[in-house]
Amino acid sequence: MSASFVTRFAPSPTGPLHRGHAFSALTAFSAARRASGRFLLRIEDIDATRCRPAHEAAILDDLAWLGLEWEQPVRRQSEHLADYEAALETLRARGLVYRCFRTRKDLAQAALSAPHGPAEAFRGGPIHPNEEDRWLSEGKPFAWRLSLDAARETLGGFHRLRFQEKGEGPNGEHGRIEAKPERAGDVVLARKDVGVAYHLACVVDDALQGVTDVIRGADLFEACHIQRLLQALLDLPTPVYRHHRLILDASGERLAKRKGGETLGTLRAAGVTAAQLRAELGFAP
Repeated sequence: MSASFVTRFAPSPTGPLHRGHAFSALTAFSAARRASGRFLLRIEDIDATRCRPAHEAAILDDLAWLGLEWEQPVRRQSEHLADYEAALETLRARGLVYRCFRTRKDLAQAALSAPHGPAEAFRGGPIHPNEEDRWLSEGKPFAWRLSLDAARETLGGFHRLRFQEKGEGPNGEHGRIEAKPERAGDVVLARKDVGVAYHLACVVDDALQGVTDVIRGADLFEACHIQRLLQALLDLPTPVYRHHRLILDASGERLAKRKGGETLGTLRAAGVTAAQLRAELGFAP
């Protein structure tokens, strides 16, 4: 196998897999096979409030049923929290993150009055040290947010941040893309209830695992902007990105775990074979 092409499928065990997951996993697996490269499976289970061992077991069964093979051992994020904490500590030591004491309710109320609507990205900044000390002494919970202002000052601006898109984003984005992390605002990188956030764990894992090509759905294209910034701040390599189309349901909506519906398990129970599903999704049986 070639170490010059390494990709991964990285599901979260928060529910059963569906056709969309199968398409994404098969896309990455097939790309690795064509390149004589490596295919990794990563279980993104840092959210202990939602992830379940039973879901992970079902994921492994479903992928094996599809005919996928992956390297061992499987990387489980819950077993590598020290790696993410070390990255967060690097950012803290450089003054690139700050404590945010706003609750989800506070943020929801602020979003309603945002000049550009509820979707406006959060931009805050550290509170006064005296107030911060008081809230810490009272045990008020907080999240660590990435400071775009501090990041911009550290890098001398974001204009040199680029990433390569070899697939296609949701609006046809392709080629050399200028990263615009300001679109995401001051994102949360860690929170007490779920530990580190997706963006931070993802870039750390991709770097530690030597991932060269990130193959995932177009719904995650926007994540590239803030992840590219984190790679620059942590001096991590930037993989090539290959976003693919999404599998839609009969109403034209993308499949999602929270919506329920057909899963790979229910398809198997109904007598659908792996070869039939692979063919339906455009892969060799």
